[in-house]
Amino acid sequence: MGIMNAVPGLLDPIPGGKHLVNMLDYVANWARANSLWPLTYGTSCCAIEMMSSSMARYDIARFGSEVFRASPRQADLFIIAGTITSKMAPALQMLWEQIPGPKYAIAMGACTISGGPFMYDNYSVIRGANTLIPVDVFIPGCPPRPEALFHGLLTLRDKILRESFRNPWKEGEAIDQPYADRWSEASKAWAELEKIKDEEQAEARRQFKENNPDYKSPYKAVRVKKDAFPEVPRPEAPLIGLSATDLFSIALEQDSSITLYNSDSNEISPDRPNDMPLDIIVSKEKYVELISFLKNDERTNLNYLIDVTAVDWESHFDVITQLMSIEKGHKLFVRVSLPKDDSIEEEKRATSILAEIPSISHLYPAAEWKEREVFDMFGIHFENHPDERRLFVDHDFKGYPLRKDFTHPHIMKRPV
Repeated sequence: MGIMNAVPGLLDPIPGGKHLVNMLDYVANWARANSLWPLTYGTSCCAIEMMSSSMARYDIARFGSEVFRASPRQADLFIIAGTITSKMAPALQMLWEQIPGPKYAIAMGACTISGGPFMYDNYSVIRGANTLIPVDVFIPGCPPRPEALFHGLLTLRDKILRESFRNPWKEGEAIDQPYADRWSEASKAWAELEKIKDEEQAEARRQFKENNPDYKSPYKAVRVKKDAFPEVPRPEAPLIGLSATDLFSIALEQDSSITLYNSDSNEISPDRPNDMPLDIIVSKEKYVELISFLKNDERTNLNYLIDVTAVDWESHFDVITQLMSIEKGHKLFVRVSLPKDDSIEEEKRATSILAEIPSISHLYPAAEWKEREVFDMFGIHFENHPDERRLFVDHDFKGYPLRKDFTHPHIMKRPV
């Protein structure tokens, strides 16, 4: 398009040249506006609606945009559909730079526009795609339906049709603004306006009541009648594998000190649902020994690791290992309570390792990945882990995001 932008300077001085330039403008804009080729790119759930727009029910081909390109060098439309995290941002910007101009961007969905439900209490979500790349059209919704995407395409098409060789396409700039809670600011401004309006109308309202003491408003509040549905009884789940009582008695054979979680006694209620996994507490010293026993004992045969996760309490962590027997079907949760290290100075606690526990990666290979996740999010060290390093966040990231003491400059607290 660089050569074509020089056409007005050559043809406008010639008699009839302006009409020729106008005709070329019309043809070029018609072709570009009706054959936008989007990049095959989706970051989150809004991409599902973008995909469905190409199905026969909606048929995005009507607008000339059915050719989703796998390469940014063959696309001219970037539909950013979904949440953008800070780790995605460099890749997104690189893809935008690889798209040849003239090119356009559509921000689809609340997360792409402002961060959506992740705007508050979140350190990792970019609050607005227009802080990364220039955006031409915003499509609100969570997620927007395909019809909304088509409306955005038509809006973009109108914008393209207004371009010309005399006023050619120019790449915009991403906005450079600090993170701010604009919703709270707007709410405060609205409250101030309402207060001013009430003060201005106070005299008029008082005068109206004096002149019309018997006035009654014709407005009646709408009362919605709620349907009452009968309570549906919960069907009793069939027993799969060993019962909770049997699992607990077998575990006690290995370690008599284990206890039931969230129970004052070690008695299992006869009313306990069959599909409720047994949750037991074991000491840190007996943790690996018990896990090994439960895996290798023929009665339990807990040979599948569902997950290793953690809970951050005020004074301690709970590390929860979730096990299952593939052949028999029963499940068991093994919980270890880890006191937090009180010897670390207060100002360093948020970025320090506060607890440690032996690794079970030699028993379950999948634990290598899951323990890394717990280390990454909670700052719990796993002894003898073969590759304990950051998994989701950058290697130089400060702090552990799922801990109660975690802070980050990008976090905006939700207003109370």
